Amino acid sequence: MTTWLHRAAQRALPAKTVSSAKTAAATARRRTPRVVAVVLALTLAAVGTIVADNATPAYAVDYPTWQDVENARASESATVAQIAEITALIASLRAEVERTQAEAEAKGVLAQEADQAFQEAALKAQKLTGQADDAEKLAAQSQQQAGEIVAQQYRSGNGDVSANLFVNATQADDLLYSYGMADKFTEQTAGIYQKALQDQNTAQALADQADVAQSLLEELKVAAEAALAEATAAADAAAAAVAAQEENEANLNAQLTVLSERRAATEADYNVGVQVRAEEERQRQAAAAAAAQAAAAADAAARAAAAAAGAVAIANTGWAKPAYGGITSGYGNRLNPYSHVWRLHAGTDIGAACGRPIYAAYAGTVIYSGWYGSYGNFIQIDHANGISTAYGHIVNGGLLASDGQRVEAGQLIAYVGTTGGSTGCHLHFETRVNNVATDAVPFMRAQGITLG
Repeated sequence: MTTWLHRAAQRALPAKTVSSAKTAAATARRRTPRVVAVVLALTLAAVGTIVADNATPAYAVDYPTWQDVENARASESATVAQIAEITALIASLRAEVERTQAEAEAKGVLAQEADQAFQEAALKAQKLTGQADDAEKLAAQSQQQAGEIVAQQYRSGNGDVSANLFVNATQADDLLYSYGMADKFTEQTAGIYQKALQDQNTAQALADQADVAQSLLEELKVAAEAALAEATAAADAAAAAVAAQEENEANLNAQLTVLSERRAATEADYNVGVQVRAEEERQRQAAAAAAAQAAAAADAAARAAAAAAGAVAIANTGWAKPAYGGITSGYGNRLNPYSHVWRLHAGTDIGAACGRPIYAAYAGTVIYSGWYGSYGNFIQIDHANGISTAYGHIVNGGLLASDGQRVEAGQLIAYVGTTGGSTGCHLHFETRVNNVATDAVPFMRAQGITLG
């Protein structure tokens, strides 16, 4: 195996000398070992159950018709049986809502934990790769310097040392000391040689660590993506369960009332489900209108405050300020104020009162809207080309954009809150490149937006 010193000396010697030395030495290239990462136990154990166990498949429920209710009135036993069936159906609807909502929250927690592991691994891999690159450059410089000294010794007549270095290239690392020839080099020369060897070993070790980190990162990425997909499916299932409850429970309650009172159903009974749903829809629209009015007022106040401060709501790059307020915590490793654990804080915290508006930083499609572990209520928007933004700790009831929805820059998407692992009202804002969190402050500055 040709050592780094052998190669460095070859580069420093004249071509003719190098050629003759190569004839005597066997050449082979050292391979950098690749280590397969196997440290996914906790993350994959949690996510594995998510991937394996899909949400309970939806099935068609056979709800009783009003004719079934009338037929049941023919006998007491049939009435009792029908009452029991309807009561069970109502309980089932409510239980399904509770079950799917709990499952959505649990899977949101696992998705966030998997993503946290991925983000921390990405930061570690990035640092190791940078350190390995720097170490490789330093090792190359040291090798060149050592090679030049060996070549100089060869030219000055200490040919036996140089020749042995080339002929016995596989033993070059030990030659100076194993055969008692260290006295042919000055103390400075030996020091340069040792430094070059140390630099090479350091570069190799860092390169190996970077390989391990990269292998782990790829597996964590797959786990995080799978967990997010499961969390999204669970959130959709919970929404479907709520819709089914709203659609059927009023009608079932009306049927139950008729049977319990042992009387014939009237036209009003037949229509009660429709009437209840209409009233619920009227109330929902009224609440939505009131919320929209309040949001518009808050939005106008925020924009007026921003204008007074000289801020630009939407830059000519098409990017917008996600929220107005000072930065209370930046990107990087820190002691988490909620969990008291030292870990990566992947975003930038913008201090703002609960209920203040949160805007989409750029146009895109919502890829997640729901509970997300320590992020609390959370929205992530895909802006294409590998760029996405994320918004955490949104107030309960403050998610205004749903999964799959198209949003525009500056559009109101949520309200500031303090849900999840939060100690006070603020927006946790993230910018991601290929889903890897980056420091949002310089990223947004490059888009013409100043956070804080």
